[in-house]
Amino acid sequence: MAAMRAKEVYDEYVKPLPRIERLRLLAMLAEDAAQQSLDVSQHKHSIMELHGLGKEIWEGIDAQEYVNELRKEWEHRP
Repeated sequence: MAAMRAKEVYDEYVKPLPRIERLRLLAMLAEDAAQQSLDVSQHKHSIMELHGLGKEIWEGIDAQEYVNELRKEWEHRP
């Protein structure tokens, strides 16, 4: 739905603008998007936010048995 809305805005308001105005609009959009990207990247995260992420993947798997299987595969590689 957002894509359709963007297409409608473009067709109705942007496309009829003179080339120079479209270029100005493009520069404004790029600057705005770049600024938002900077704002997001300035947020500091803690490595602890990843604690427990994906733990369900390893449920029921014995760690030592898994490592032993990997080592067996390494021995058989050319």
